[in-house]
Amino acid sequence: MYDFEQNLDIAFKGKREMFEIQERLLKKHLEYCLTNSPYYKKLFRRFPFDIDNFTMDMLKDITFTDKTQFVRNNDEFLSVGNDEIVDLALSSGTTGDPAKIMYSERDLQRLAYNEKKSFIACGISKQDRVLLTCTMDRCFVAGLAYFMGIRAVGGTAIRNGLKSMESHLELLCKLKPTVIVGVPSFLYRMGKYIHENSDTKLMNSVKKLVCIGEPIRNNDFALSGIGLKLKQMWGADLYSTYASSEAVSTFCECSEEKGGHLHPDLAVLEIVDESGNNLGAGKVGEIVITPLGCTGMPIIRFKTGDISFIDDTPCPCGRNSVRLGPILGRKQQMLKINGTTLYPQTIYSVLDEIPEITEYYIEVSEKEKLSDKVKIFLSLENESVLIQKIENVLKSKLRVSIPLCLKNESGMKEKIFNNNSRKPQKFFDNRNSR
Repeated sequence: MYDFEQNLDIAFKGKREMFEIQERLLKKHLEYCLTNSPYYKKLFRRFPFDIDNFTMDMLKDITFTDKTQFVRNNDEFLSVGNDEIVDLALSSGTTGDPAKIMYSERDLQRLAYNEKKSFIACGISKQDRVLLTCTMDRCFVAGLAYFMGIRAVGGTAIRNGLKSMESHLELLCKLKPTVIVGVPSFLYRMGKYIHENSDTKLMNSVKKLVCIGEPIRNNDFALSGIGLKLKQMWGADLYSTYASSEAVSTFCECSEEKGGHLHPDLAVLEIVDESGNNLGAGKVGEIVITPLGCTGMPIIRFKTGDISFIDDTPCPCGRNSVRLGPILGRKQQMLKINGTTLYPQTIYSVLDEIPEITEYYIEVSEKEKLSDKVKIFLSLENESVLIQKIENVLKSKLRVSIPLCLKNESGMKEKIFNNNSRKPQKFFDNRNSR
């Protein structure tokens, strides 16, 4: 019934052949949307196009779908009967209202194939035991996706999810996982807990960390501060992966660790500027994804709100697909400080490289004369460290001055790790509007 497996090695084909396959699958996807999606039927009545003569270059002429539209018109994206929906997930839109994401059986098969390709790329095999520290409940799709991918590879899944540090330590001892999938900041806390409470030899079984939800590299693909800490702490290979629930597509690093490979038979990737114009390789802009082969809630040119760039240089792994760079920030989190544009992730990368800092977060409030008012709150391992020293490091790396405020570590953790979240909240935006 499913024809995904025949395209498993498409990224190794020549660029021309790969492009032709992707263009054919894109036309098939557009035709499906035009025939089955109430939302796109209505849209294309106003903005028609000729499917028979459609080429990849024409994709840029189709209007975007953003998260606000997806939330506002949620049910109109459903393109199959309710009896064909086998899984429901929730994703927050830009308004904060949850949107339903409804998956057909084919969508779940596609999801498994997507993750299988990603895990194979970073060297995971049927010999591996993979500890999942991401939840499969709460209507989240990530844990389910990684579980299905591990099973598709033939590996063993250890589904511990949102459990205590003690339980993860016990599983390291008893089950000896070779791979851990998790949020980088949580994997750091987990490693720190083991160092403080047990024998670090328990970590020796872990050969790979697949990092989700947060970037571990700078824009030159070198490990960032948190990446370097994980490498030193675990002694394992690190792989970054990026995904979107709505776009049901994953970009995972291969063994070369130089950006997340596009699976050309599963998605079309674009980077666009503020005006919606396509940008060339290496240019920073917003990630736009058109997932191919989805049937439950297919979408076209989905604006993720995430900022990155495309690398189209040859990858030593032999794949000819383009790679997605590290996530540099969220579009809505962009900061303007005295004429300089920054994203919080850039500030995080600098703070992560300062060993004396134990926790930190950023607060931004209303603009003052075209400049956002930004403060960094932090706790220090040794409070004798001069704040002036940290301010100087930030200024030299960021080219702007940002006020620092000291707080005790327990108060910081209470603010950052609310609701037992695996992913800390480090950015608090108090601006009323952008």
